[in-house]
Amino acid sequence: MADRPNIIYVHSHDTGRYVQPYGHQVLTPNIQLLADQGVTFRRAFCAAPTCSGSRAALLTGQHCHNNGMTGLAHRGWTLNDYSQHLVHPLKAAGYNTILVGEQHISLDPNVIGYDEVIPLSDNYAKRVAPSALDALRRTTEPFFMSVGFFETHRDFAAPTSVRDSLYSLPPENLPDTRETRSDMAAFKESVRSLDQGIGALLNGLNDSGLAERTLVICTTDHGLAFPKAKATLLDGGIGVMLLMRGPRSFSGGRVIDSMVSHLDLYPTICGLAGIPPPDFVQGRSLMPLVGSALTTLHEELFSEVTYHAAYEPQRAVRTNRWKYIRRFDDRKLPVLANCDDSATKNLLVEMGWGESEVDREQLFDLYLDPLEERNLAGDAGSADVLVDMRFRLDQWMEETNDPVRLGPIPPPPGARINDPDQVSPDEPLTLIAD
Repeated sequence: MADRPNIIYVHSHDTGRYVQPYGHQVLTPNIQLLADQGVTFRRAFCAAPTCSGSRAALLTGQHCHNNGMTGLAHRGWTLNDYSQHLVHPLKAAGYNTILVGEQHISLDPNVIGYDEVIPLSDNYAKRVAPSALDALRRTTEPFFMSVGFFETHRDFAAPTSVRDSLYSLPPENLPDTRETRSDMAAFKESVRSLDQGIGALLNGLNDSGLAERTLVICTTDHGLAFPKAKATLLDGGIGVMLLMRGPRSFSGGRVIDSMVSHLDLYPTICGLAGIPPPDFVQGRSLMPLVGSALTTLHEELFSEVTYHAAYEPQRAVRTNRWKYIRRFDDRKLPVLANCDDSATKNLLVEMGWGESEVDREQLFDLYLDPLEERNLAGDAGSADVLVDMRFRLDQWMEETNDPVRLGPIPPPPGARINDPDQVSPDEPLTLIAD
């Protein structure tokens, strides 16, 4: 077991890439330290920009329509088979497995299969980090520890920095106003708390002498809880931070620009642990990239949304240059309940966002239009690209037996969902009969 690294999977809510190593004015010195000492994947993407779906895909190595998590766990969705979770092959290989904090793929964390589930009153960094440090002090090696922080999920705490409230720049695809600046300042307050929790964990690894034998994987589920991000298939929704530091070449402050997916973490971890990845895994190991044997791992990546608060079925394929998104229902207006409530959302709704029609097909040139604002699906000059991207998506849906190609996907019995016409996810829910 000595050559098998310990693994700590550190994950946050709704952070996207809005941390210091990705060039944003968001001070995160501990996450920056991971980047300086490890490997930063500049173009990492989740398989689903929803909380449960993203985590389920990462931890089963499968797309959501294959693992069952096409909605939110706290609203009634589950994995088809919890024995496909990553902890099971790791346990079989002799790893001690520990869950600390957020997990968001089951109402009952004990069904997942960890050797130890540490109970907490909440999953904020001030409680998660000390509990993780306590677990580090008493665990045996090798271990796999999931450390989940509630930050940076809404509701954010009020910003303590007057400067941030005045000057914080919102994401580039949102208007720069007093409301959006204040909203972004509150996000930055939350990400500071996240960074402090990660810093405490890194310090504990150093103090315990475990740092050199431990791979730290730091990521988030999906993009920010702002309009045009979380729960969308735009890059603002599917783009995630991914930093890894530890043995086996995860060092040196290197940056990798190749597109990678959360799905790639399962086979990567299996390889490091000396385990053959199960046949159901749909990602590829990152090790050829990390070891410089390859410069490109994927020619295309796929992502999906079915349910968030409400039904809004969409699928997307992304290449280095192009993004193609297709909607699978007849609705022409945004599903506002799928956007978390905020001052920024209120501003856009007041300006008529809810009446702006959404195209059934969208094609974006990610080099000439990185904010994904000019739909080229009807552009004659892009017709060949559209045909190619349609084919790629259709082929993937066929190969993975995606049920959305056959018609609407019903929610499971007992699920709770919003009506697509509702504005807020906090409005009364529809309970699906058993």
